[in-house]
Amino acid sequence: MAQSPIELKGSSFTLTVLHIHNEDPEAIKKAIQEKIDQAPEFLRNAPVVFNVTGLLDVNTILSCYKIISQTGLKIVGVSGCTNTKLRQAITDIGLPLLSEGQNKKTANIATTEHSKTRIITTHVRSGQRIYAANCDLIVNANVSAGAELIADGNIHIYGMMRGRVLAGASGDNDCQIYCTHLQAELVSIAGQFWLSEQIPADFIGKAARLCLVNNELTVNNII
Repeated sequence: MAQSPIELKGSSFTLTVLHIHNEDPEAIKKAIQEKIDQAPEFLRNAPVVFNVTGLLDVNTILSCYKIISQTGLKIVGVSGCTNTKLRQAITDIGLPLLSEGQNKKTANIATTEHSKTRIITTHVRSGQRIYAANCDLIVNANVSAGAELIADGNIHIYGMMRGRVLAGASGDNDCQIYCTHLQAELVSIAGQFWLSEQIPADFIGKAARLCLVNNELTVNNII
């Protein structure tokens, strides 16, 4: 039998979810552009999921969709929509309706009972990308500039932490990042991020813990 020219496989991807809290087109466009300017390598032409929770009007959603697209972000789907009429309108413009995951309590139970922590014991070099799906990530080695670590859970790095480090990739605000030497190019928890120059200087090169407080990144000394 001839081999099929295509193959469909399941996989997991980490996507940024964009929430809109203001219906003013210019305010939305300006805010998105400011974020892109802060982290162009991370956000320019990035695929995003458009969360429409709180947007109750079809025209407002379509207007926001056009504005987001104009900034260069690539909308790959829409989440947070429970209204039947709005769901149909979103489908009509050719966008898939997505779910952002399980209920948080259910997700935590699943992680505790079924998921193992992913452990890396070798140097993570520039250009490498490691993703720990539905679990924590522990790196017992150095992480080079240009490397990328992503986990749906917490991230622990017992070595030099350079590169980009993204915890809570599936949206869990309770996730944290622990490291023995903070020197990252970018740190992110549940979509909230700092570039290297935004990390408070007092913590650079130190053992640190990063977490979200009132949905804002914060950092504390471990030792």
